Amino acid sequence: MPVRDSYLRIEKSPNFPDSRGQMILSAIINEHFVTGEPVGSKAIAEKFANASGLSSATIRSVMGELEELGFVEQPHTSAGRVPTDKGYRFYVDNLLGVLSLSNDDLRLIGGEFGINSELVETPDRLMERTSQLLSALSNNVGIVVSPSLAQDRMQHIEFVNLSDNRVLVVLVSAPNIVHNRIIRLNVKFTKEELEQAANYLNAEFAGKSLSEIRSEIMNLMHQEKALFDKLLQNAVILCSQSIEEEGNSLGEVFVEGTTNILTKKDFSDLERLRGLLSTIGERSRLLQILNECVARDEKQAGAVQVIIGSENPTPTLQNCSLISAPYRIGDSSAIGTLSVLGPTRIEYARMISIVSYVARVLEKTISRDANGN
Repeated sequence: MPVRDSYLRIEKSPNFPDSRGQMILSAIINEHFVTGEPVGSKAIAEKFANASGLSSATIRSVMGELEELGFVEQPHTSAGRVPTDKGYRFYVDNLLGVLSLSNDDLRLIGGEFGINSELVETPDRLMERTSQLLSALSNNVGIVVSPSLAQDRMQHIEFVNLSDNRVLVVLVSAPNIVHNRIIRLNVKFTKEELEQAANYLNAEFAGKSLSEIRSEIMNLMHQEKALFDKLLQNAVILCSQSIEEEGNSLGEVFVEGTTNILTKKDFSDLERLRGLLSTIGERSRLLQILNECVARDEKQAGAVQVIIGSENPTPTLQNCSLISAPYRIGDSSAIGTLSVLGPTRIEYARMISIVSYVARVLEKTISRDANGN
């Protein structure tokens, strides 16, 4: 994640800590992540025992300044300090430095995706395994949202007759992703009628998104010529039935590791925990939150987005951090997201690196499987 402000400009601002304050803030955050407890000046002094000009008295003074600026707070008068959402935000935007993955993380990710494997899996299975991987790497909640089919572009469509007026719809979207669904009709179509309708749709609508096709089909249904043209009438019936549900689809969501948050002392408040679990369980609400997260900063399209605590408009997530990255399948216009959801006390540098890297690997893996190489 890019550093948004230079240290020189930060030091001149009365609203931001100077270089010494930045160093101590970073130390407080790192120590708090390990212990989960308020951090006292003694613990910080031990870390900087050999640093010139950083006596215990100086550290206490700097910690007081950080509290005045709103970057840390003191939960109890006799306790040390803990980072605030503002402190975490400053840390994420300015103090992470160069991000990289450890060899262990790279090995786990490579092994899970089978980078050198010939195994080809369906996109849904890959996304399910990706959510499991994110959960395992973060020890938090891993979430993957598939791209909305409504925004995907149709390459090819076929109709296959089944029994009882049922038709199998085989829809191929970019890049060579196959979607199968069965529709039930009130009328029976012959094999020839299905082939003619498919040929018409492939000729007229190939390369268009399903939402565009749905809109045009709805317009055709209101035109008189659809009542007199048997081919067009059949195409309208078949296509409108085929994309009725997909046209409104927001994408599938895969969630793994919900039980991980039960072990976090950060969620000891049972009412807040119950609300968080409820939000995670409401898939449509979760989809909306994740889509808003990725879309909130158009200037950084494609970049990892980090929503910290009270920055999240959803009350039940205001003691959480959500780290998300978009991914795209081939040259499709449809975008999915993958995320790690955990407490604000989380390894930001490592999680940002993991989410960003896994998003790119997922893109490559799905495209490789779709193209058969």
